[in-house]
Amino acid sequence: MDPSEAIHAYETLPLFGVGIALGLWLVGLHALMLVKADAVKGFLKKFPRNQQLGQILVGVGLIWFWLIVQPEGKGVINSLAMDLGDQFNALKPYLRIGVPVAIILVSISIKEFLAVRALGLLGLMVAAPLLESAFLKDPSSRLLVPIFAYALIIKSLYWVGMPYLFRDSVAWATATDGRWKALCFGGLAYGVAVLACALMFWRGY
Repeated sequence: MDPSEAIHAYETLPLFGVGIALGLWLVGLHALMLVKADAVKGFLKKFPRNQQLGQILVGVGLIWFWLIVQPEGKGVINSLAMDLGDQFNALKPYLRIGVPVAIILVSISIKEFLAVRALGLLGLMVAAPLLESAFLKDPSSRLLVPIFAYALIIKSLYWVGMPYLFRDSVAWATATDGRWKALCFGGLAYGVAVLACALMFWRGY
């Protein structure tokens, strides 16, 4: 089979399963933000300067990317290999060497807002399977998933390029209890909506 015609692992993701996972994550996260508000606020304020956590997140994100640029094959390591087109496929051998080196260099050299940049990298990686799970599916309510994914992409690009905006956003969100609760309830409502749609409309997709 032509590699370009092979089914990628992302294409096998069911909308129902992704919807349940995304909904539970949103509900759980925002419920925690409400119940443990002080602890979560403290964590978010310290997160941008958390170098150790940043190094872990960078490692996870770059390893994920490293798996994507593996050659086509049937092994576990090759399961996420993605066809990048003729021009970029030629770069895969160099990327497979360069990514591990980049993990080390980035973790050592970048001191400012490494955790935020790494979170942005992970956000960009997560968006792809979310979008693929809803691609060309029938229920119009599926748009809840790509809407979240595109919002994640936009935020992640800013986190990678202008990480100080994460700090500013946290300062704005935590400025008043009313604002914090409004954001939490908004995220909670979105998660409930995703869960409800998954259970009612996305079975079999």
